[in-house]
Amino acid sequence: MVATQPDVKLDGRYSISETCGLLGIHRHTLRKYTDSGEIKFRLRKDGSKKFYAGSEIIKFWRNNT
Repeated sequence: MVATQPDVKLDGRYSISETCGLLGIHRHTLRKYTDSGEIKFRLRKDGSKKFYAGSEIIKFWRNNT
């Protein structure tokens, strides 16, 4: 986990790989946190891809540092 708060837009949408890069974690670790409910994803309107909101990334980071 990165030591400094990720630089994200609160209303931004970030892919799985972007979220992992911002938090400094592996995608398997992100999946573990998602499955446990510690961070929540959303689906694009067409339901095809997951994304993480910037506000959710910051909330998760604050709860885990």
